[in-house]
Amino acid sequence: MFAIIGIVVVFGCILAGYLMEHGNIRVLLQPAELVIIGGAAAGTVLIANPLHILKKIAGGIKGIFGSSKFGKQAYIDTLKMMYDLLNKARKDGLMALESDVEEPEKSPFFSKNEMFMKNHEIRNFVCDSLRMAITGVDSFELDQMLDLDLEVQHHDATQPSASLTTMADSLPGLGIVAAVLGVVITMQALGGPPEEIGHKVAAALVGTFLGILLCYGLVGPLAANMSKAAEEEHAFLYVMRVLMVSFLKGSAPIMAVEVARRAIPGHVRPSFKELENACRNRAAGSTEEASASAASA
Repeated sequence: MFAIIGIVVVFGCILAGYLMEHGNIRVLLQPAELVIIGGAAAGTVLIANPLHILKKIAGGIKGIFGSSKFGKQAYIDTLKMMYDLLNKARKDGLMALESDVEEPEKSPFFSKNEMFMKNHEIRNFVCDSLRMAITGVDSFELDQMLDLDLEVQHHDATQPSASLTTMADSLPGLGIVAAVLGVVITMQALGGPPEEIGHKVAAALVGTFLGILLCYGLVGPLAANMSKAAEEEHAFLYVMRVLMVSFLKGSAPIMAVEVARRAIPGHVRPSFKELENACRNRAAGSTEEASASAASA
């Protein structure tokens, strides 16, 4: 939502200022200049990136216009889920989690968390890590493995924004290319009516204007937004890493959850009371369900 508002503000203020100076908006409508700049910029992205990064760029741009997946409630829900899961592991042993990590879509813990199930990177990160813990990998080795995994995933997640930044950097230069071509066309028209020459000069200058505007007013900010989204996902994975390693080092589930809470970025970090109440309510619900099942049996 804020991305859309920002784009409207950028283009709206530029056009408003132009009209306040009694500019003719039809002069800015130069489809040929836009084809040169936009087409060449798209071509540079195709040249520089393989198909899987192009798909990530498209997905990242789509995600910019939605809300963040990693808000406070997402952290609370996921930490509640992990608290229940680790309580099961503490009571019944890590082997009791085997069915949950092998088939997370059937797990009574994972399947209730929609965000967790839809994000394959996070789901696989947690399930694969717990799977290694079940096989007997100690906490130190697992911590090193998760550190490596986070580094690789963060590198992959930042590639689309880096590619879009490269495209943004090329736009002013491509605007100059369009302007130079406009000057060439203007030179061919020398000797003609002054109005025609003026129109061609204006079209050439619009090329430079579009290149700079698209770079600093649109594509560059989109790339920055995508980079921040990648940082948010990296922070979420880091919290999951801290939680699992803390538990495997011997911390109680509630202590592991609290350690993980301290690793959450400040602007979305739930308070101690919020998380404690959420975990207690979930635990109470689980106890009531277990009691009801025992009574019916």
